[in-house]
Amino acid sequence: MGSSLESLQKELKSKNIDVLRVIYLDILGVIRAKDMLVSQLGRINHGGPGFCQGVWVTTTGGDVLDGNNLVTDGLEDFVSQVVPESWRPLPWEPGVAYAVAGANNPDGSKNLLSPRNVLESVVAKYQALGLHPIVGPELEFYIAEQDENGKYRRAIEHKGQVYTSGSVVDPKGTFLNLLRMVDQMDIGVFAGNHEFSPSQYEINFWHGPAVDAADRTLLFKTAVKEVVARAGQHATFCGKPWSDEGGSGFHLHFSVEDGKGKNLMHDGGTGLSEVGLQIIAGITKHAAALTAICNPTINAFKRLGPDTLAPYRANWGFDNRSAMVRIPPEHGAGTRLEVRVADGAANPYLMIAAILAAGLDGIQSKLTAPEPVVGLSYENESAPVLPMSLEAALDALEADTVLRDLLAGPIVDVFQILKRDEVKRYKEAVSDPNTRDTTDWEVKEYMSDF
Repeated sequence: MGSSLESLQKELKSKNIDVLRVIYLDILGVIRAKDMLVSQLGRINHGGPGFCQGVWVTTTGGDVLDGNNLVTDGLEDFVSQVVPESWRPLPWEPGVAYAVAGANNPDGSKNLLSPRNVLESVVAKYQALGLHPIVGPELEFYIAEQDENGKYRRAIEHKGQVYTSGSVVDPKGTFLNLLRMVDQMDIGVFAGNHEFSPSQYEINFWHGPAVDAADRTLLFKTAVKEVVARAGQHATFCGKPWSDEGGSGFHLHFSVEDGKGKNLMHDGGTGLSEVGLQIIAGITKHAAALTAICNPTINAFKRLGPDTLAPYRANWGFDNRSAMVRIPPEHGAGTRLEVRVADGAANPYLMIAAILAAGLDGIQSKLTAPEPVVGLSYENESAPVLPMSLEAALDALEADTVLRDLLAGPIVDVFQILKRDEVKRYKEAVSDPNTRDTTDWEVKEYMSDF
């Protein structure tokens, strides 16, 4: 590994990069980082800088819990593993570059609490079957400002501006500048627009291999928050930051290819292949447990529900935006699923790993997909209602031992510990924990981190 970092060092120096910002996501999906001096990279022998494993069990409230016995065992380090080919320059900060990192234990084994490692392990299971998962992330986010009291407000209040662009929806040019910056990073971004709610935006990615797509999503989310902060504003992927407007989703387009890049999701015509239907069957079977990982906050569940254009039942349909899994209208090489259940705060590595793991169970168990839904499906009782709270979703995840095992186990256990604590703190702090309105507790807990 030392030689690969030496090669990276030479490449960075040739591009006038003197600081490498090593970034990764913790289990919750919070961005963690350390700045490394490029002049010293050649002296690192184990793949990257070390971090205390307490980062895996740090809550959004700042407490450190004892998941996976990390505290009991003395909070030893993990050693980050810089992915040399992931580095990207920061156009807004000359001389600095991002690089994504995985994580090893001190003995060199893979750390199973690293979301990136878990995704790699699930992808390897597909590859053992001759399948290669391809995914395309699609994320929405808000741009906000803070008043003199620190209270967040939307940057603009123009309604009815979905699928628009220009000064009316971007008066300070923040979004246009952001689009240009992420383009210069070469992370596969190709378009963007204002979304349905005031001050809500979406930027579109090209699809790619699952781990690479997750890496690019991390680079993207990090860049969005940085660039918008430099404009004196605040970007948030939090699912439902305001009660009076729509939520921000994280839709995932998903297909599988063979080793030669052939799409295996279609039947040669306009229908789905057997493997495509098996993947749908796995996702709908594990839908309740997936909801916890795809919607990992109290706030996320205030985005879901009937008549929201967000999922409500564990179902699927052809070009149907009321379904959990939508089949877009493209055929042939463009055949894919769009899993619509996730919230913008979801950890992309863990979320993609969970969706892929559910699909993998469908393939390995040769599951049969339910019938597709037609029309608005919220009242169609042929499919069960998804969990409508984080606590209920965690119960479903705890009961789904198949999904836990496919995700290597420990990361799901620690996720449960962190999130049960979150539910407890929410119930203690909020007078009506069942409210569908976004509370001040949620804004304080999530707005900065996600």
